[in-house]
Parts: sequence; structure tokens; C-alpha cells
Amino acid sequence: MNKNSKIFIAGAGGMVGSAIIRNMLKNGFQNLVGSYHSRVPSGELFTLSPGFTDVPSGVRLVHVDLTRQHEVELFFENEKPEYVFLAAAKVGGIYANNTLPAQFIRDNLAIQTNVIHAAYENKVERLLFLGSSCIYPKDAPQPMEEESLLTGLLEPTNEPYALAKIAGIKMCEAYNREYGTKFIAIMPTNLYGPHDNFDLESSHVIPALIRKFHEAKQSGASEVVVWGTGSPRREFLHVDEMADASIFVMSMEDSILHEHLLSYPKPCFVNVGTGKDCTIKALAEMVQDVVGYEGRIVFDRTKPDGTLLKLLDVSSLAKIGWQARISLKEGLHETYKWFLKR
Repeated sequence: MNKNSKIFIAGAGGMVGSAIIRNMLKNGFQNLVGSYHSRVPSGELFTLSPGFTDVPSGVRLVHVDLTRQHEVELFFENEKPEYVFLAAAKVGGIYANNTLPAQFIRDNLAIQTNVIHAAYENKVERLLFLGSSCIYPKDAPQPMEEESLLTGLLEPTNEPYALAKIAGIKMCEAYNREYGTKFIAIMPTNLYGPHDNFDLESSHVIPALIRKFHEAKQSGASEVVVWGTGSPRREFLHVDEMADASIFVMSMEDSILHEHLLSYPKPCFVNVGTGKDCTIKALAEMVQDVVGYEGRIVFDRTKPDGTLLKLLDVSSLAKIGWQARISLKEGLHETYKWFLKR
């Protein structure tokens, strides 16, 4: 990619898409097109410094329902992007995945199928598909290597979402094999950071904990209830690091790309994470400290834990030249500051 390449960020209204756009603007990219659907982006999504409220030059926002094939086809025919970051997805935590399984598999299959095929038809140079670490088997050896894909049963609580993401990986791989495309993917671990979803019914664990502890502090509640036993271990990556890794992978030289991601049957994707995990109990105590809540934590053991261990092997990306730098404690402090401003 060069600074004037026309780059499409699918899902600019979300946490991931907006982080990619912020990173690209900071690094001088000048021809960005972002799509949004249910959430209309504000200038604040692309804030580079305090007080910056307008969508800057170099970015255009377009309303596109990516689940509708005709809208996607028209968008690609009119815009002709050279590069695509496929960051649009229906996402959520255990509660959302458990209660909306049909929506999770339907919407994600539709989005990625429409965008990937339109990218092929319109001769996109490269496409980066954003997956999820939930693609790996529930009992995969830890830390999970890319080669663990499809070697066992999935975690039931998010199986529909995971199946959709696996299909997206395999679709990229199939198009590369049949059509010679350069469609690659990254599998980030659990993400958090600015513009996360703090709705308690659909959020992931970090934003849910931040909101719970904050509201308990504000109301003077004596305890905060956390789902599960607190024993599962999770790895967390700041969304700005994920954006940095995405652009790093998308910008690799052709020779490196072919060696690491386009040499079938090697996986066409790479894990992105910190390589470090912690228990949900330790995470809750860390968030409690960051928020400054002085009550007690109660674990509701009647609620599901999900997968007990979920740590990514990030050695492949480290060998290519990228590693995470933001510590979890530092990232939580930054995320809570962002939450307080809103």
C-alpha cells in the first residue's frame, strides 16, 4: 500500500474499524473509505488528539448494508478500492452469542461472503479478513497454534460465530488457490479499548466489568457480581495494537507474504495477541483497582465459564517482525479514561 492507495475499511463504525482508520490517518494514508451500517460514526471515532471532533480530510464514510449482496456489489463497482480491511462483523460476549446464535452465523456469513466475492470480482490487490481466536477447538493445546484449526470440537457458547469466522478463513484460502488472489487474515485474541461496546447484554468481558464496577462505585453498592467461577484464563489485546498489526501484515512485501501466508497448505492467517493471559478473577481485581471500587467481588457459578484456557501462540507473527507493546494494566487505565469522558 502507498499513502494514496484507495483503501476500504468495512465496519468503520465499530471499535476495530475505527482503530484501523485512526492508525492509517496517523501514518499519512489519504484515500480512505469507511462503511457503516447500524451505528452511524461520528467524527469522534477518528480522534487523533483532544478536542478533534470532525472527520478529517482523507476519509469518506458511506452507509452500506454489507449483509445485502446488491448493495455491496454497487459499492465496489462505484468505488473500486485497491485494498480492503474486512473489519465488519456482528460481535458480542457469551450472553449475546448464547441468545442470538442464528443472527451471529447468518449476518457474519453474509457480510464476509459478499465482501470477499466483490473484492475478487473488482480485482482488489489485497484483502485482510479479521477473524477471532474462538475459531480454535475448545480443547486445543495451549498456546494455540494456527495449525490447530479444525482439529477438534468448538466451544458451544460461541460455535455459530466461530463457524462463520472459519468459513471466512477458508473462503480466503479457496479464492487464493483458485483465482490467485491475495486474501489473508489475522486472528486477534480478545480485544478491548476505545469505542468498545459497554452494553451489559451484548458486551465482552472487559467493557462489561468496567461498566459494572463504575456503576457500583457511583451507587455505593457493596458487591459486584461477575459471571462464572473466575478461573478461566484469557488473553487481551488493545485494539490499537490490533490495528497496528493489521496494517503491518497488509503492508508486507510480496515475497514475505507468499512465504508466510500464501503458500498453501500453510494457513493463510496469523495469530495476533500478547502471548500472555490471566484469570478472569485476576482481570476483575485489576479492573476493580483501575476504577477505584472498594466493595467485594462475587462470582456467580451458575453462569457459564466458556472455554477454560484460551491463549494464542504468537510466535509466527513475532518471527515476521511484530510484537505487542501495551500492557494490560496500561490499556485498562486508558480504556477507563475513555469511558469516563463519555
